[in-house]
Amino acid sequence: MTRLNGKTAVITGGATGIGRAAAKRFIEEGAFVYIYGRRQDALDAAVAELGPNARAVKGSVSDEADLDRLYGAVTAERGTIDIVFANAGAGSPLALGKITADHIDETFDTNVKGTIFTVQKALPLMGKGGSIILTGSSAGTTGAPAMSAYSASKAAVRNLARTWAEDLKGTGIRVNVLSPGATATELAKAALGEEGQKVFASMTPLQRMADPAEIGAVAAFLASSDSSFMTASEVAVDGGLAQL
Repeated sequence: MTRLNGKTAVITGGATGIGRAAAKRFIEEGAFVYIYGRRQDALDAAVAELGPNARAVKGSVSDEADLDRLYGAVTAERGTIDIVFANAGAGSPLALGKITADHIDETFDTNVKGTIFTVQKALPLMGKGGSIILTGSSAGTTGAPAMSAYSASKAAVRNLARTWAEDLKGTGIRVNVLSPGATATELAKAALGEEGQKVFASMTPLQRMADPAEIGAVAAFLASSDSSFMTASEVAVDGGLAQL
């Protein structure tokens, strides 16, 4: 398919996991993709796999100067942006009673502040037909044990889409949330181990974790004109986890 033919996309957290899977799908559908992340080795490996229609920029979404460099690179080579996939996220367990200010700051700096400035700094480069995709989480709906800061940050992301859909009235730019459940990314496999993955799979009605490519496929739908009458929506790609 060539639903994204000629489009320019930016994907934060694009070197691994869901971001990398989305970048691969976007390119297969005709897009030129900038992936953005904090690890140069992971970025280099991703670009080597993704090919000539991918570029990598190193930086953190919580650093505004880094984001300015990202969009400066896009402006210099492509001029405009059609798709922003604000996918970078962070989260670690810390139960109520042990939560620290540093833990909250780290989580919200990436998931909320980072999402806000990723989108805000892209807007001058976007126009009618543009698509903004925010990565939410099933945890933003259901909560998750010991994940107070992460769950709250993802609930905030869900509300950003509702608010921004109002702010973007008349621009022709859409904003939607893609909310995965348990996904078998490299990070999840390393953190959970085989037994942990089985536990997460058992919690899901489909009795398995998602492949990152399945999340990337839905991101491509939200990026394309197939979703042209969708804004302020949340698409749950969670195997039913937060739906029952």
